Amino acid sequence: MSKPLRIKVFADGANLEEILAAYRSGTVSGFTTNPTLMAKAGIKDYEVFARTVLSYVKDLPISFEVFSDEFAEMDRQAKKLAGLGDNVYVKIPITNTRGESAVPLVQSLSQQGVKLNVTAILTLEQVRAVAGALDKGVAAVVSVFAGRIADTGHDPMPIMRESLEILRPLPMAQLLWASPREVLNVVQADEIGCHIITMTADIRKKLPLLGTGLAEMSLDTVKMFYSDARAAGYEL
Repeated sequence: MSKPLRIKVFADGANLEEILAAYRSGTVSGFTTNPTLMAKAGIKDYEVFARTVLSYVKDLPISFEVFSDEFAEMDRQAKKLAGLGDNVYVKIPITNTRGESAVPLVQSLSQQGVKLNVTAILTLEQVRAVAGALDKGVAAVVSVFAGRIADTGHDPMPIMRESLEILRPLPMAQLLWASPREVLNVVQADEIGCHIITMTADIRKKLPLLGTGLAEMSLDTVKMFYSDARAAGYEL
């Protein structure tokens, strides 16, 4: 690695073994989950999973997401999740599936002291709305899905830079670079001063490659091709 990263790396996933391994390694600063990751991990009981994770992870922030599509039920779920531990951040999607804004709920929960992770944000208008709703004295994370922005062919860097400026008056709010696609995204997020980046286990495994010389990487690639061809027993 050419220089230490200033950005905080949060492990993104819902596999308990991977969460515990990341926690014990001391290489991550927090954790994020979502219902999709939990379903893929085969989680059947949401609350049991959350309580199990929290029985191990007590000193790092971890985000659990509400899963209702109705704001009144989101409010109830958010308060229940927040009550599971002081290190819990409740993930609230920026809208429901009908496109109705969750900003009023964000404002209400933040004013009641609930630590939030407002998620699925892709536009500056959404960032501004959330910034206007957050209580300045309550910790919050604003998750902008830079990877999904890039998937559409748009450069996420201007949006992420402007998002940082929007959040600057909020000392307790942190910008999270969500859905990174490659290690380069970690460098980009770090360079602009983004506070947090989420990374799946697959991307975290590539972090040791940071700072590797390109000539060295070229030679390693050639060796890989040669070794795989030999192992396969190819002949011409």
